[in-house]
Parts: sequence; structure tokens; C-alpha cells
Amino acid sequence: MIDFKALLGQANPPLVGIDISTSSVRLVELAQAGKGAGDYRLERYAAEPLPRNAVTDGNIENMDQVVEAVRRVWKKSGTKARHAALGMPPASVITKKIILPAGLSDDQLEVQVESEASQYIPFALDEVSLDFDVIGPAANSVDDIEVMLAASRREKVEDRVAVAEASGLKATVMDIESYAARAALDRVTAQLPDAGAGQIIALFQIGAQVTQISVMLDGATVYEREQPFGGNSLTQDIVRTYGLSFDEAEARKKTGDLPDTFHAELLTPFLESAALEVTRAIQFFYTSTPYTRVDQLFLAGGCALIPGLLELVASRTRISSAVISPFKGMQIGPAVRESQLRLDAPAYLVACGLALRRFG
Repeated sequence: MIDFKALLGQANPPLVGIDISTSSVRLVELAQAGKGAGDYRLERYAAEPLPRNAVTDGNIENMDQVVEAVRRVWKKSGTKARHAALGMPPASVITKKIILPAGLSDDQLEVQVESEASQYIPFALDEVSLDFDVIGPAANSVDDIEVMLAASRREKVEDRVAVAEASGLKATVMDIESYAARAALDRVTAQLPDAGAGQIIALFQIGAQVTQISVMLDGATVYEREQPFGGNSLTQDIVRTYGLSFDEAEARKKTGDLPDTFHAELLTPFLESAALEVTRAIQFFYTSTPYTRVDQLFLAGGCALIPGLLELVASRTRISSAVISPFKGMQIGPAVRESQLRLDAPAYLVACGLALRRFG
């Protein structure tokens, strides 16, 4: 069993959250802004694009390119922090809730977790990085506790640790990207009326290649799903239609430097497809769970602010919808341009959640 606290334990300040996605590396640094537990200040944030295929399906395929992007984003941000919280894609991590006897010592817990893990992990234990967290008393037994087990192939964890070290950083915390996103979402939910109590909240993170769907109720995840739809499909349409390279198409998509026919020929069909994906996902949630409603829908990711998408999703789903900002309610540091942040914020949900690990 690995040294849990070295990789997945509590973080010591200062610390940056670094989100390595398919298309880019994003960095966030937060600081305590007051005496309250949730009083934070956004000190710095930055992003660097990744070359195509440097990261594929969450796997680091070109270590040198990813290391260079992490170095650039660290320098661009202006941070002095050398400790980093990194994320693992959910598909790379096996999680399982298990029940164990209460009153065990830490050493006894480790032995019990390792024994239980062998039943759920399809790899030899010496090939995995393993961690656990005590959730609390078991619901149906006062003599037992509920424990969350998390395991990943060791080389996948070591790849991210190696990226940090080669970039001059130290991987202090390794989290699951979906858990990091949920931590950032929990902050936003807490600012809803009655802190969102009893509200069923759906989060759609539309990335470059996939859309991550999470549905939460009172801080607990009741549904998760991944759909193969993302912003790269629009980029590929631009490549085919206008004869551009992928990188040039991606750049022009962001700047809007495209022919007048772009909106009618490509953007409108993409928005229709995105809204259809969201609508289908909501319907699948209804048919595969006991739940029959969603009270609030949040859009996140690089595509969330495409003009017209929010309105189309709200119209098709008939659900109260908003583009999420993980920094809502935070103070803004002097190094941050607030006008630019409004455009960038939805893409930083995971990086913000990782940065929150600085505070436990």
C-alpha cells in the first residue's frame, strides 16, 4: 500500500490546482481571504493549450509536450507556489464504498482496506496506487463505518507525478477530476437559496472530446455519466469545411475569425447537437433512476459560453439553467483581470476544485 498522505492526503499551503485535460493545462491558485471557512480569494489563474494527441482519453501520450505546457502555465500565472494538486480522469480510478468495523486503528484500517480492495480491483495490488477515506458511521449499523476506497493503476499516477517533478513542482495531492469538480460545485450550490437543500442539480461539463454529467442532491452524487461529445466536433467541422489545420481551426474558433457562413453552416448545427445531447442525458437520467425532476442545470467547460447554447439548453430542457463560475462569491486578487475572468471561468471548474484542496 502506498504512503497515502504523500500523494492523496492533506495539502500544505501554498498550493496550485493543475488540471491536465485533452486540450489544455489550466492552473488556479487560491488564498484564504478572511476568517470564515469559505472565504477565498482567487490569486491567479492561467491556461496553456496542449498539442493535439499529447493527452488522449486521460492518458499522457507525450510527456515532453505536457511538461512544457505545465512549465509555461506556471510561469505565465506568476505564482511562486511549487506544491500542486493534480487530477486523475474518473475512468482511470476505481472507487467503491465498503463497510468496515468501527474502532479500528489506522494500521488496522489499512490492512482491512487492502484485503477488501483485492475483491474489487482487477489488478495485482502491487500494480496500483490505493487510498481510502472514512466517510462516517454506516447507515444501518452503529458498529460499522462507511469507507470510500479509491485505486488507480500505479503508472497512471506516476505519469502525473513525473510531469509535476519535471516541471519543477511537487505533486502534493492527487484527486479525481469529478470529485474536484464537485468540490467547486458545492461552493456554488451553497450560495443558492437554502444552500440548495433538497435541490437536484445537474452539471454538464462539455470538454473537447467528452461531456461529463453529474447529478447531485444535498451534496451527494446520485448519478454520473460520460458522453462522447465535445467541442472538437465543431473544430473538425471547421477543418473539413474551410480547409484549415486542426490547430488553426481551433484558434479561429476562439477568436471568431471565420467566414460569414460559419454561424449558419456550422455553429447552429453544433448548438442543436449540444442541446440534444443534454436533453437526451436528462431523459436517460429520469428513466434509469428513481428521480423525475432536475431543479437546476449548470453548464461548464470551454463550450459553455458559446453564444446561444445556454438559451437553447434552457428552452429544450425547460429547466432553470446557468453557466457556472467556480469563483462566484470569491474575492479577486490584483493579478486577475475580472473582465477576462467572466469569459474564462466555466473552463476552470476542475482546476478550482483542485486548488481548494489547499484548505483541506
